[in-house]
Amino acid sequence: MHASVGDRLVVEAHTDSQRRREAEVLEVRGQDGGPPYLVRWEDGHESLAFPGPDAHVVPAQS
Repeated sequence: MHASVGDRLVVEAHTDSQRRREAEVLEVRGQDGGPPYLVRWEDGHESLAFPGPDAHVVPAQS
């Protein structure tokens, strides 16, 4: 996985009772754009994310 500041991290739902989550990448702490990422979730909460196989990155639009 590769991300840049401003990209969106999207975590897909596992079940019908869960919902898809999205966050803005604020900082890339791994080498060459890799995780972990400091992100801001839709609710404003910031956390360090180590994305799993259910996540993907949507590049920021220029």
